[in-house]
Amino acid sequence: MLMIVTPLYAGLLALWFLVLSIWVIQARSGPDGPSLGDGGREDVARRVRAHGNFAEYTALVLVLIGFAELAGSPGWLLHLMGLCLLIGRLLHGYALAFTTHFPLGRVVGMVLTFIALLLGAGFNVGSSISRLLQ
Repeated sequence: MLMIVTPLYAGLLALWFLVLSIWVIQARSGPDGPSLGDGGREDVARRVRAHGNFAEYTALVLVLIGFAELAGSPGWLLHLMGLCLLIGRLLHGYALAFTTHFPLGRVVGMVLTFIALLLGAGFNVGSSISRLLQ
């Protein structure tokens, strides 16, 4: 089966990951920037955590979306998971790394990410059980 949905969201999310990566590098460069860690600076810590949080959630959810696509999930469900993940990661990353106080962005971003994670987990577990029982 040719996968067409997962690569779209993986590519878009990779571009955002690149932005977050560059944002961390910029914070660490220069004479006052810490070469490792955050140097006790809140602005650097926020950027590092946004980057790390993205990496912690995105890969697993993309794997779940990919498995769901291979298992024949309906396109609308794949796009729902992909859009929840994309919008969630954009909101969360922006709120954490680029602002000092945008808690709604962080909360909505995590809720959307959790929805994508739950849908991906639910579809994959349900699909696997269904195939086992056939």
